[in-house]
Order: sequence, then C-alpha cells, then structure tokens
Amino acid sequence: MEIIVRILCVVMGYFFGIIQTAYIYGKLHGIDIREHGSGNSGTTNALRVLGKKAGLIVFLGDLFKAAIACVIARLVGAAFYPEIVYPMILWAGLGVVIGHNYPFYMNFRGGKGIAATAGVILGLLDVRIIVVCLVAFILCVVITRYVSLGSLIVMVLFFATFLFLGYHDGIINPITDLPYAGGELTESYVVIFIFAALAFYRHKENIVRLVHGEENKIFSKKPEVSENEEEDQ
Repeated sequence: MEIIVRILCVVMGYFFGIIQTAYIYGKLHGIDIREHGSGNSGTTNALRVLGKKAGLIVFLGDLFKAAIACVIARLVGAAFYPEIVYPMILWAGLGVVIGHNYPFYMNFRGGKGIAATAGVILGLLDVRIIVVCLVAFILCVVITRYVSLGSLIVMVLFFATFLFLGYHDGIINPITDLPYAGGELTESYVVIFIFAALAFYRHKENIVRLVHGEENKIFSKKPEVSENEEEDQ
C-alpha cells in the first residue's frame, strides 16, 4: 500500500508541476515563451524575455506550486502515514519537478526545475536546509552572476546538507519527533539525489558553457539568443 501512496504522491505532484507559470504569463502577454530566448518555460527565460516583474511572478508561481504539493503530501502523511511523511513530501516534490520539466501538453518542453525544487526545499520546513541553500545561491549569483552555477550549487548543497543531517540523526520526523533512520532515510537520500541528477542533466549545456567561459550572465545586455546559447530555470 505504501508503494501506491508514493506513486500517488508523484502523480499528484506532476499535475501541480504542469502548471507552467512562464507559459501562462507569456500567453497573457501575447507570446509563447518557448519561441523566445532559450526556449525554456522557466524563471530565467521569463526574466530575460519579459522583464523583472515577469521573472518574479514566474519564480513565485513555480515555487509555490511545489510548496503547496508538499504541504498536501505532509498533511495526508500526518493523517494516515506518519512514518513516511518525509518520503511522501519528497516524492510529491519530485513529481512537481518532473511535471515542470516535462509537461505532456507542451510536447514535454518545460523548464529546468530549479524554482520548483526551491519550493520543495521550502516545503520541507527545515530552516537549516533553507538557509544553507538560500545563502549559497545568493552569494554565488551576486559574485559570479551565473544563475545556472548558483542553481547547481544549490542542488549539491541540498543533497550534501540532507546527507550530513541524516548521518547525525538531524532529520526529524515532524509527526513522531524521532530521527529518521533505516529505509525511510535512505529512500530520502535517493530521491534528493534524483533531484540533483535531473538538475545537472537539464543544465548539461550550461555546464559546457561554464567550462568554456561562454555562459550568459544575469542582467547582461546581450541580445536575445537561441536555445543553445542561454540558461534557464
């Protein structure tokens, strides 16, 4: 039964994830965001193509769709499956990211899932993880102006911080107030690793450009470029 619960969490998350904030916002302003900039339906492309207001709205939309899915998973888990609340939250969040990245009604052309992953981190309600990831992202983007690099660092730190806390009995079941251990903790590690792997896969072209010093910086004055020349979240 618990396997079915996990599958339902992923499915529920997927249908939250396919709410494409950038695509909807673009359509309201007369454009298909996928035909401009990087061609991705995400925060950075909305920021570059439609401006700062659009970028903020899209980021918040993608953040909160993931956070809401995680809250629903938490509430259902607390009521019926208290021993697997964290895995349920993470599976729901993973569903959101998959839906965001690969929406079926848009020919599976979505974003890169970073804002949605931020919503999952927020939905875990662990201040330690939130602070580490937020501070690292801000510092990286302020210093380097590479959103893609900041995003990838966040994914590494999300996994590393969770792993560190879990090893030191710091991941607490919010219902039982006991540290997670055993299978549920290992499962959580695996799901978070999948988050990171998805992010690195979706950013593979950005990684190549970063290595060659060709990655576009945020707020640069470069003209609109093609899908192979720009990053997006």
